[in-house]
Amino acid sequence: MNIGEAAQASGIPAKTIRYYEDTGLIPAADRSRSGYRVYDGRDVHTLRFIHRAREPGSSVQDIRKLLALWQDRTRASAEVKALALAHLSELDEKLAKLKAMRRTLAHLVAHCEGDHRPDCPILDDLAGEAAEPLQGNGGLRFN
Repeated sequence: MNIGEAAQASGIPAKTIRYYEDTGLIPAADRSRSGYRVYDGRDVHTLRFIHRAREPGSSVQDIRKLLALWQDRTRASAEVKALALAHLSELDEKLAKLKAMRRTLAHLVAHCEGDHRPDCPILDDLAGEAAEPLQGNGGLRFN
C-alpha cells in the first residue's frame, strides 16, 4: 500500500509518517520501482502502535523506548511499567498546573465586571501590572 493508504489505515497523517521516517522512529519504507513508499501490514501495525502511544501525550523519545520494548520479546514488563509510571507522573504535574491556571482564570473572570468600562482585571493580570487611574483625566496608567 502507498503512504496515503497507510496513513488512512493507521490514523497517522502521511506528513507525520514521513517525519517518523526522517527521525528514525520507524525505518524507511521500501520503495516501488517508481520511487513511491510501499508499506505492508506490519508497517501499519507499527504505525498504529505509535498512534496509540501518542494519544496520552507520550514524547517521541518515550515512543522510541516503547517501540524498542515492544519489539524486544525478552524485555521485562517492569521496564514498560517504569516508563509508564514516569509518564503518569508528568501528566499529574501538567494536570496540577492546568488546575492552577483554571483557578486563576476563574478568579479573574469572577472579578471582571464585564461592563462598558475599560477596567479589566483579566488584562491587568496578563500585563502583570496593576491599573491605576491617571491624575485628572480618569484614564488608566499601568505601573
